[in-house]
Amino acid sequence: MNQSAVTTFPVTDEVGRALEVSLRGVDELLPRQEWVQKLARSQATGQPLRIKLGLDPTAPDIHLGHTVVLNKMRQLQDLGHQVIFLIGDFTTLIGDPSGRNSTRPPLTAEQIKANAETYYTQAAKVLDPARTEIRYNSEWSDALGARGMIELSAKYTVARMMERNDFHQRFTDGSSISLHEFLYPLLQGYDSVALRSDLELGGTDQKFNLLMGRHLQQEYGQEPQCVLTMPLLVGLDGVDKMSKSKNNYIGITEDANTMFAKVLSISDDLMWDWYTLLSFKSLAGIAALKQEVEAGRNPKDAKVMLAKEITARFHSAAAADTAEQDFNNRSKGGIPDDIPEVSLSGAPLGIAALLKQAGLAPSTSEASRLIDGGGVRVDGGVVSDKGLRLDAGTYVVQVGKRKFARVALG
Repeated sequence: MNQSAVTTFPVTDEVGRALEVSLRGVDELLPRQEWVQKLARSQATGQPLRIKLGLDPTAPDIHLGHTVVLNKMRQLQDLGHQVIFLIGDFTTLIGDPSGRNSTRPPLTAEQIKANAETYYTQAAKVLDPARTEIRYNSEWSDALGARGMIELSAKYTVARMMERNDFHQRFTDGSSISLHEFLYPLLQGYDSVALRSDLELGGTDQKFNLLMGRHLQQEYGQEPQCVLTMPLLVGLDGVDKMSKSKNNYIGITEDANTMFAKVLSISDDLMWDWYTLLSFKSLAGIAALKQEVEAGRNPKDAKVMLAKEITARFHSAAAADTAEQDFNNRSKGGIPDDIPEVSLSGAPLGIAALLKQAGLAPSTSEASRLIDGGGVRVDGGVVSDKGLRLDAGTYVVQVGKRKFARVALG
């Protein structure tokens, strides 16, 4: 990067405000000073920066965890920069090994196509479609061919690749590593070359891959991109990152009532992290709200505001109002602030056994009687099937009007 050319642009107050937006909720911004210089150049020249986010369509649905980086994209988009929503239809054929301790089975071309068709429609609930460039990395990856793939592979060493934590751990443990897995970070990095990106976003588990893009841009004679990593959103259980496999997620296509009730089910402590990563409320506004709660305001008020904001974003303000009213009607005043938290094992677990083990019913026969009488609710919905079995996840379980428990089932 030609530092002498870039640093001639003044760092104005507007650039400082753009940096503040860039840093909100982030884990790392690397290198920070280069990003400041890019922002200053953009302001001085009027040339928008190119902001890249790649997502592999490994599943048909996007959950709130994915929207953490999408929110950041929208914030940068609102500053006037060009955002590129990259669908990794080619890289999904390999399967991203990041953070995994085993080889991921690749999806078929048909599965990838089906998933990709729904991805951008869902992402557009966060991004401004009129100001979003949609690309597929098969555009340039298919064209590489065998010769291009060999040339690309020559730009990185096996020793450097083995510095990556998951590869190093798997090698140390004697777990298999397929050669094609080394191609994934190379191809993700090549995406940055093809798109000439100024900044690439991703979760903390993507840092190695994002830095690969920076390295390859230098190898191809381009100005290297900066890298911004966002924390992984903790799911409904308050322990693990949000994941469909953990059943601790909120899908952005879930109905408004379910979405609202699930947000209300999170703990008070987790709520503030969600505010920082998911809310569009200003940091000053969040700090003021937190101060009110610490001074005695009911934390449920803050949680309801967050639930309504998230529900309105993916549905409408009217749907959020209706979801709040429906929740209050169904739960006869909602969830108390101090419900006990219970951890159980043995998923999938029958609802009657769960009620007994959670201390919400003295026996499974009494639990069945309560279900027959319509007195049992899970996440606000009445349980009518005594044969219901709950998978691993976190649930707010209610018996009658006054018995509640937040059950973490593993």
